[in-house]
Parts: sequence; C-alpha cells; structure tokens
Amino acid sequence: MANDLNRCEFIGRLGRDPETRFMPNGDAVCNFSVAVGWKSKDKEGTEWVRVNAYKQLAEICGKYLTKGSQVYVSGRMATRKWTDKDGQERYSTEINLDQMQMLGSKPEGDPAREHAKAKQDGYAPQSGFSDMDSDVPF
Repeated sequence: MANDLNRCEFIGRLGRDPETRFMPNGDAVCNFSVAVGWKSKDKEGTEWVRVNAYKQLAEICGKYLTKGSQVYVSGRMATRKWTDKDGQERYSTEINLDQMQMLGSKPEGDPAREHAKAKQDGYAPQSGFSDMDSDVPF
C-alpha cells in the first residue's frame, strides 16, 4: 500500500450553485458538481464529478462559486454508501476537496472588492488565471 496514490484533479464548470450546510459542531460542508468535458478521436462527452468541501474551504466555495464558474479542483476520491427512502442501497463516488482554484473570467461586480473579500477570507486568486480565456480547449 505504500506505493498507492489516491489523487484526483479536474478542471470544469459548476452545473449549479453550490449547496453549503453547517454541521452541529459549526463546521461547513459544501457540495457541488463539476462538468468535465472529454474528447477522443470519434466521440466527445461530459462527465459529472461530485465534489465535497469541508470547513474553511467549504465556506470559500459556497461564497465565491456559482453555476457556470470554471474551477480547478483537487482531492481524494471516496465512495459513499447510503440507503435511500425505498430501502435500496446506493453508492456515490465523490471527490473530497483539498484544493480549489477559481479560473476563467473575473467575478461580476467590483473586482477590487471581490478580491479584497477573498483575501480577507484567506483565499487570494493567483494572478494570471483570471486573465485566461475561458474558451481555450484542453
């Protein structure tokens, strides 16, 4: 097991606004899905990646990400099992986030104010990424 690696990295766009909840101990949990496109010689498609963020990173995701936001996400893959309301066992493969970088265009509104809010929350977007054209194919 010493040579195993559980690391996932994706760049994609949020399919809807993230959902943020707070656990009884006050820790934030944020859930969202990222659409990741792929292309082969004769096919192309989209995969949906479920993402979970916790604590301060969850608060940042919930505050700054919106539907359509382009993001880089990185974390550990985990499979969750639960029983639905009909008694059926269900499984979900998700990414437990440890890094997130906002990409694409600048947020709407006053960019200086948004950057100051992000910096105050302990997250400062790296320069250069906000200037990237969001339509660049990967």
